Amino acid sequence: MPVVETVLGPVAVHELGEVDAHEHVFLRTPVNPGDEFLDTDKAAAELLRVAASGIRTVVDLTPVGLGRHPGQLAEASRTSGIHVVAATGFHRSAHYPAAHWARHADDETLLDVLLDDLRVGMDSHDWAFPRPIPSPHKAGIIKLGASYHRIDRHEERWFAAGAAAARSTGVPVAVHTEIGTAAHAALDLLDKHGVPAGRVLLAHTDRNPDPELHLDLIARGAYLVYDTIGRIKYRPDSVVLGLIERMAEAGKLGQICLGTDVGRKSSLSAYGGGPGMDVLGRDFVPRLRRRLGHEAVETVLRYAPQALLAKESSAT
Repeated sequence: MPVVETVLGPVAVHELGEVDAHEHVFLRTPVNPGDEFLDTDKAAAELLRVAASGIRTVVDLTPVGLGRHPGQLAEASRTSGIHVVAATGFHRSAHYPAAHWARHADDETLLDVLLDDLRVGMDSHDWAFPRPIPSPHKAGIIKLGASYHRIDRHEERWFAAGAAAARSTGVPVAVHTEIGTAAHAALDLLDKHGVPAGRVLLAHTDRNPDPELHLDLIARGAYLVYDTIGRIKYRPDSVVLGLIERMAEAGKLGQICLGTDVGRKSSLSAYGGGPGMDVLGRDFVPRLRRRLGHEAVETVLRYAPQALLAKESSAT
């Protein structure tokens, strides 16, 4: 039976239910100063809203060094009843200051950090102190990041480490594409390091709503996550609905996932902001169901993300 590692332990894939494939339950980054969200009670309250909207699993794509709190993440999962799949890995280089250890560590150390998070348990201090204190809560996916239209020299090293960890553990890789760019370059680099496109989730592709590009990426085997739902400053949700409809017409809906990627305190209901992490199930899913029907909703919320998240048993 295929399983997925959650912060509360392994879960059979079919028990994940409806999946929000890109979120941040806690986050702190120099890219968004003053917009961090690290409160455990508020995180649980936000996840309770998500549960009420019909979502059963959240994929938390917060990588190393950006405010991960594995113990508190597990507490929020327990309180809300939401399965949480946590990430290890490294974001695009803009998220790490010039002096950050991830920019200067050797290749072996970079890999060891990821493997410890995946096999032993995520470091309780998110690798911010010299001596790690492993938690019992393991990561279940690897997050990597590319810059706008390019993958810089730091990111190339992090891609290599992430790919090696994915090969060793059988977990999938999620890639931040800045405004939907450098997606082919990310697939090329991961393929070079032995990770096929069929084990890769490309984030933010809806920020570049180019259906021909999306079909080309899917043709290579990649999964796409349309994950800026509810954030109207980027484009209306009708654009995403149109993209999903186009993918359905091409018979490629099985490689589309959905998420909201709420990355700012000011976007969370528990902090008095909006649209809230529950916007996917609350507002968008009913619109999608009216337009394309129940089976389409099941495909993008259940079948596609569950297939991606299942840990490969043939890992080295």
